[in-house]
Amino acid sequence: MVEEKITIDDFIKIDLRIGKILHAEEVEDSRKMLKLDVDIGEEKRTIYAGVKKSYTPDDLINKLVVVVVNLLPREMKFGTSDGMMLATQNDGEIIVLQPEKNVMPGSKVS
Repeated sequence: MVEEKITIDDFIKIDLRIGKILHAEEVEDSRKMLKLDVDIGEEKRTIYAGVKKSYTPDDLINKLVVVVVNLLPREMKFGTSDGMMLATQNDGEIIVLQPEKNVMPGSKVS
C-alpha cells in the first residue's frame, strides 16, 4: 500500500546525504539499536539505528549509507539521534541502503 502522496515541494524539503560510518557500537539494554558515528561531510553526527538484528558494529564500519540529515534531533532513552540512516527489509532481514559507487561523505542525494 502506497502512503499518502506528497508534492515535489514536500520531497525537496528532505535533505538526503551520503554518510560514512566511522564508528559503531551496541547500545546496552537494547535488542535492536546500534549507536553510529557518521561523517556527513561538513560534520559528524550520532545516529541510533535499529539494525542490530542484521548487522554487527564491525559490519558497518567505513560503510557509505544514505542519511536524512535535516530531521529534528530525537531524544531516546540512551541518547540523542541526530539523523536517520535509510534501510529496507526483506523477509525480516534489514538491508541498509548504500550507494553503488564510492562517493564523498556529504554528497547530496537527489
